[in-house]
Amino acid sequence: MFGKEVRIILSEEAKEVYRHLNKSSENSKTDRSILNAIKDKAELIRENPHYGNPMNKKLIPKEYSQKYDAKTLFRIELPNYWRMLYTLDEGENKIEIIAFVIEILDHKKYNKRFGYK
Repeated sequence: MFGKEVRIILSEEAKEVYRHLNKSSENSKTDRSILNAIKDKAELIRENPHYGNPMNKKLIPKEYSQKYDAKTLFRIELPNYWRMLYTLDEGENKIEIIAFVIEILDHKKYNKRFGYK
């Protein structure tokens, strides 16, 4: 669609959550549904990097801007009120788009991260 390859990279924090969900999905139907949704959504991002809901730039946590140089932020809703947050960047060779998954978090952590009550 965009004429560029889309590569999805997970931050260390997102990898940790993904590993946990992968391990616990054997015994937890809820974790399995979240993990399957992450895999499905990753494919949708590959097809259309702007698939997620764009968030207002004012809402991008400073930590994301500083640590990941996030200038944009997209949110994808997952089962059980979980969220996957990612930013986009051009690849080094200018023929790819990097979808960098910053965080995969539950609703409570999401609310805390963005100051919602």
